[in-house]
Amino acid sequence: MTEALMGFAAVLILVLLRMPIAFAMGLVGMIGLMQETSYRGAISMVGRLIIDTTQNYGLSVVPLFILMGLFVNKGGLSRELYKASYSFLGHMRGGLAMATIVACAGFSAICGSSLATAATMSKVAMPQMRKFGYQDSLSTASIAAGGTLGILIPPSVILVIYGLLTETSIGKLFIAGILPGLLGILFYLGAVRYTVARNPAAGPAGERTSWVDRRKALFGVWAVLLLFFLVIGGLYGAFNFEPLNLTFSPTEAAGMGAMGAFLIALARGMKFSETLSVLRETAFTTATLFTVLIGAWIFSNFVNLVGLPEALRALVTENAVSPAMVLALILVVYILLGCVFESLSMLLLTVPIFFPLVTSLGYDPVWFGIVVVVVTEISLITPPVGLNVFVLKGVIPDVSTGTIFRGVTPFWIADIFRLALLVAFPVITLYLPAAIH
Repeated sequence: MTEALMGFAAVLILVLLRMPIAFAMGLVGMIGLMQETSYRGAISMVGRLIIDTTQNYGLSVVPLFILMGLFVNKGGLSRELYKASYSFLGHMRGGLAMATIVACAGFSAICGSSLATAATMSKVAMPQMRKFGYQDSLSTASIAAGGTLGILIPPSVILVIYGLLTETSIGKLFIAGILPGLLGILFYLGAVRYTVARNPAAGPAGERTSWVDRRKALFGVWAVLLLFFLVIGGLYGAFNFEPLNLTFSPTEAAGMGAMGAFLIALARGMKFSETLSVLRETAFTTATLFTVLIGAWIFSNFVNLVGLPEALRALVTENAVSPAMVLALILVVYILLGCVFESLSMLLLTVPIFFPLVTSLGYDPVWFGIVVVVVTEISLITPPVGLNVFVLKGVIPDVSTGTIFRGVTPFWIADIFRLALLVAFPVITLYLPAAIH
């Protein structure tokens, strides 16, 4: 156990020294494996792991969902979602910020990436909010917070990776994320209302939209609904009728979604050069994710080899620590790590250690997966890392990081309340998976 703790400390120091997290985890894991086995044994183990990762059929779902999200972006669906949300909410005080959150949720349902959602919606929503005199703190905070929904509302790349790491049903994880995702939207809308109640100048009311224009705006989001139904409906046998009897695997659902998004983008005028750009960006993003995956798995192999999961279980058993206390401590660790690590790295670093302990205490793996993702969402908007905040800073350089962090405070507090609700009432997460199966 001492070796594992020293390994964690070494990773943390390297990250603080600005070494990329993938290389920090891989380097520490490699040195640890050499210490525990031998130079040749460590090289052989890491080589085998790299080959197995790149040849893992289950991981092919990751680039397909990334590809789907990028094609959706090129198809201009983010603007249609924002227009539909604005038509119903824009006339209220803080309504444009609320419309941004709802549009982010809709875009998340066909994108699966928080960073892509935040970057895309900033280009759509920020000009409108500035037009109506919204303060930058509320404008950027609503985009950053709304973007976090991208890793919870299905399809979600993070949930896919959690499912592969823990051998948990990806289909169940997707359906389990729906109610917590909707709860997140409601809590974020509440955070906007709280902000404008304290400072009405932060979010003036926009223009009221007629019911005729509202119907037109709703008709504009048919492609989003179609893609969501194609992916999630295919996973749950919505096309199971004679003579088809089709039920998609996660990879097949991602492939169908990517093809559907490609056809929609083509129909909306996507050029050949833009198609090549999407393919290049998909390859780059996938390579980055796989690099982080490999680094995390090297480190996880080292941690497992020195027996940290077993040591934690023994520690809990010997000291008669209650399951609730263990869970509370794990969540505190996640919140603290979220101040330093970005979401995927934190998930890959901790799940192989905590998952065996949590399941041995009788907690449902699907429920734990959703709870972990909600905690990870919080890390995307909390200082000092707050990856969504820094993505926005890159897209909107004239707004200071401090302004965004100040504006986002009510949103991560709302996330803490949502987390407490999901922990206290697991039925919120598990109701839909139980009802469908």
